[in-house]
Amino acid sequence: MQEKTIYFVFTNTGTYLSRLINLYTRQSLNHVSIAFDERLREVYSFGRKKPNNPFIGGFVCEDIHSTFLQNANCAIYAYKLKQDECDNVIMHIKEIEAKQNMYKYNFIGLIGFMLQIEINRKNALFCSQFVATVLSNTDSFRFPKPECFVTPSDIRNHAGMNLVYHGRLGDYVNDRQVESKLVTYTQIKQRKSFIIVLTKKVKRLVIR
Repeated sequence: MQEKTIYFVFTNTGTYLSRLINLYTRQSLNHVSIAFDERLREVYSFGRKKPNNPFIGGFVCEDIHSTFLQNANCAIYAYKLKQDECDNVIMHIKEIEAKQNMYKYNFIGLIGFMLQIEINRKNALFCSQFVATVLSNTDSFRFPKPECFVTPSDIRNHAGMNLVYHGRLGDYVNDRQVESKLVTYTQIKQRKSFIIVLTKKVKRLVIR
């Protein structure tokens, strides 16, 4: 069965809400997002829709190049899913994205989590609840408790998670951009070398 690597981005943005959650959980990196390639070209979560407004939240495709996230401390983990399971996760996310105006950030559910009261609200999620929800139909990534009680730490400590980076998110993004340019440059050089060799062989044949 073919496998696909997905990525989880855990961040600490330093906002008042993240500090409050850190204080409650006694853990850092309490915001989690999900992505499907190592360059993090599309990163999905539930959080602020506008960096400067903590009261408007919901489904977001996060801009990792923004100042708000570039300076965030982060940990990035890789996890292998079956290809068909990964396709289903992506489809689930796209369904939410298509109806994103109907979704909101689950502030009440977050309070319920802190009080250990199960509160399930229609079309309302917080970040770890979102990730647990879109992964709920996979065989290998399930939790023995309701999605509204799943924490970023639960996700981070799940069996099979592989830490690939820890540090400033902006440094990771910039390093991947440099690597991509180097790969492209190498490919161009290889193509040019191939064309030169081929041209020389053709010339020899013509001369003969």
